[in-house]
Amino acid sequence: MRLGGALRCRSVMRQQYVPQHKPALEDDIKRLEDFLLSKPNILVLTGAGISTESGIPDYRSAGVGLYARTNHKPIQHMEFLKSINVRKRYWARNFVGWPNFSSTQPNATHHALARFEREARVQSVVTQNVDRLHTKAGSKGVIELHGSGYVVKCLKCDYRIDRHEFQSILSSLNPAFKDAPDMIRPDGDVEIPLEYIDNFVIPTCPSCGGDLKPEIVFFGDNVPRQRLDTIAGMVYNSDGLLVLGSSLLVFSGYRIVLQTRDLKLPVAIVNIGETRADHLADIKISAKCGDVIPKLFDYRNKAQSS
Repeated sequence: MRLGGALRCRSVMRQQYVPQHKPALEDDIKRLEDFLLSKPNILVLTGAGISTESGIPDYRSAGVGLYARTNHKPIQHMEFLKSINVRKRYWARNFVGWPNFSSTQPNATHHALARFEREARVQSVVTQNVDRLHTKAGSKGVIELHGSGYVVKCLKCDYRIDRHEFQSILSSLNPAFKDAPDMIRPDGDVEIPLEYIDNFVIPTCPSCGGDLKPEIVFFGDNVPRQRLDTIAGMVYNSDGLLVLGSSLLVFSGYRIVLQTRDLKLPVAIVNIGETRADHLADIKISAKCGDVIPKLFDYRNKAQSS
């Protein structure tokens, strides 16, 4: 396959998790830009909808989300704590999927937000995502609301290890998984035979012998209080809130909208389809973030096209 064909194929693969949507209207882009012009201290909240354009599926999108395409359900916090079988299944799938997940690159929306930060157009980014794509794009002021998949922690002590280093440990303990890449299905999900999961070896904490878990807030767990307080302070010191690519069905994200409105600050939302906070938004644009955000304040391209 020639380079051009390979690039087009890769682009199509990245877009397979983006739900159906209508093109963004130029009037909507202009309206959002006018909204942001007088708010250089805006707080940005991002969700899974901005990472679908990088090839990471979300849970809820109609037809293309994980709920629609597979029988895969998100891990529950208490199940992970109580069951060695649940931990084995989680870490086996995570081990197989890690090379693909960790090699995912930021898209135009991530890069645009990093540019806005450099240009002092936004205060900070709070993300519900655990993919580190904002950091890869160059954003500095990022709060990871639900933690990060790039760090593994002990549940009993303060031990931490980089996820890449942990991958090497898992690989050495599970040589039977040398054919693991063949287990990845074309839709990006992971198919692992039960006997592999049963025999998967998970190391314990080298400091205290405790169980290891990614530094992610699983469903049923709580966001750390200090993190919530930090975000509340950011809302208080902001000009308002810009929500990108989130349905806001998870309360930890919706709470930030409620805090913003309680302070009588404005809210703008860009998301394909409805969100839980549409009735609270001053501006709601139903469009793909990549069709809107990179075009904001992009005066060089505007000048070239005029």
